[in-house]
Amino acid sequence: MTLGEKIKKSRVEANMTQEELASKLMVSRQAISKWESDKGMPDIGNLKAMAGLLNVSVDYLLDDGTALDLSVTRESIDLSGCGTGSKKSRKNRLVCEKYPGAKVFMLMPQRKLTKGEKIIDCIVWLLTDLPGAGIDIAHSVDMIGTEYYLVDRGTEQYLVSVSDEFLESRRLAEQISGKKFTLGDLSFRIVQRDIALDRTK
Repeated sequence: MTLGEKIKKSRVEANMTQEELASKLMVSRQAISKWESDKGMPDIGNLKAMAGLLNVSVDYLLDDGTALDLSVTRESIDLSGCGTGSKKSRKNRLVCEKYPGAKVFMLMPQRKLTKGEKIIDCIVWLLTDLPGAGIDIAHSVDMIGTEYYLVDRGTEQYLVSVSDEFLESRRLAEQISGKKFTLGDLSFRIVQRDIALDRTK
């Protein structure tokens, strides 16, 4: 059972509508809908508050056999203080500076397709003869502007996401060794070698 399915099941068992849960968490109903359909993931603060409201544990909500654990930090960032260059290069610099001495790999995320997205993917493939083209279309809006990184400090690894406003780090419970891996409803592929090496040249 996915995180979204568990949230929905727990909400229904608590006799609460999406609107009621959204009001108590001070988020939009659309946010709840996204979480329940696995098109988004609540931050750790909302996850803890939701677990309390729905009378379930955070462990229950997150335990889906993935390598994520609860060591999540989220901090506000100011990209204007990260030098010059494109937003992407400033985000790269920010992650390298936050984890000095660590290996930092850029990741390409891909969300598991819903039934509707599989149909879109099939249609795009039929129209363009480009396998997988629909996947990019289906997920580009959701992930636009956010960069993902695998940070390797030897004994510890982190999944780091950087948007224009926040840097979020999740310590991984299991070591990632391959070029592809799956966490929750996202799969990742390493698309660039250790960018920290480039920063030292």
